[in-house]
Amino acid sequence: MAIHSVPIQTTDRSRVDLNAIMALVDADMAAVNRLVDERLRSDIALINQLAAYIVHSGGKRLRPVTVLLASGACDYRGDAHISLAAIVEFIHTATLLHDDVVDASELRRGKATANHVWGNEASVLVGDFLYTRAFQMMVELGSMRIMEIMAETTNQIAEGEVMQLMNCHSPNTSEAQYLDTIHRKTAKLFEAASQLSAVISNQSSAVEQALAEYGIHLGTAFQLIDDVLDYDADTDNIGKNIGDDLDEGKPTLPIINAMQRGSDAQRELLENAIKNGGREYINDVRAIIESTGSLAYTARRARNEAELARQALAIVPDSRHKQALMDLAVFAVERSF
Repeated sequence: MAIHSVPIQTTDRSRVDLNAIMALVDADMAAVNRLVDERLRSDIALINQLAAYIVHSGGKRLRPVTVLLASGACDYRGDAHISLAAIVEFIHTATLLHDDVVDASELRRGKATANHVWGNEASVLVGDFLYTRAFQMMVELGSMRIMEIMAETTNQIAEGEVMQLMNCHSPNTSEAQYLDTIHRKTAKLFEAASQLSAVISNQSSAVEQALAEYGIHLGTAFQLIDDVLDYDADTDNIGKNIGDDLDEGKPTLPIINAMQRGSDAQRELLENAIKNGGREYINDVRAIIESTGSLAYTARRARNEAELARQALAIVPDSRHKQALMDLAVFAVERSF
């Protein structure tokens, strides 16, 4: 069916409660956490310490929650969704470890990054451990279709990471290039998380495609709001330093759009800020992206993506789990952390 991009019409901040969404899969999430703890174990002490530090550092766990909610929406009866949720969390955690090394980050989720505590070498190698442990668990599920989807997903994540590295300090990065990067780097794992739930439930190809579309739009919305929050939040709320993207020379959508809308002088300042990185220009950059309406533009793009995610679920039968998926899309764009 055709899906048209329109603003969310039913957003109600007081209605969408992440705790209520999480409560629906509370028992399953407890099982996921037990499995994560079990499969993190290694006879190498440093792996146990570092992996546990990052896995239990207080993230929202939205990717495994997406697996569990989508499985419920597909009326799945079994326990493979627990393994899949843990696999998705391991892969996500591995990307965080590698990201923080590449970005030389010192703060994530309000805590010192693993690379800041243990060093870059240990973080990269434990990230590799988590990747390989995830693939061990996939093999145990005995599904070539699952392996196919996750192999494609992890490959695209890696491509997205390389694309982001290539775009760093490049003020000529276009909106299309940026969106392609975040589709691969961030949204692809959300896509797999929801799509795999249809696979293990033996759903039709139409339902599988619908859930895949839900995930890609949800992940895109989530990343775009992260872009907004990097310039329009505070460290206590988001658990990282404000302006990290600018510090690393990353041209995210608010800056890309502001360069299109701003005056020649504003565009020159933004170009220099991206080329040089650092936080020297942070106050000027924040003023420009606010005055050009680029924060609002990025937020609108995120809301459109969230509405596309909600519309993609039209083919899925109504249920509490489907409603929670709908609410999760709203939460992704209305959050302040």
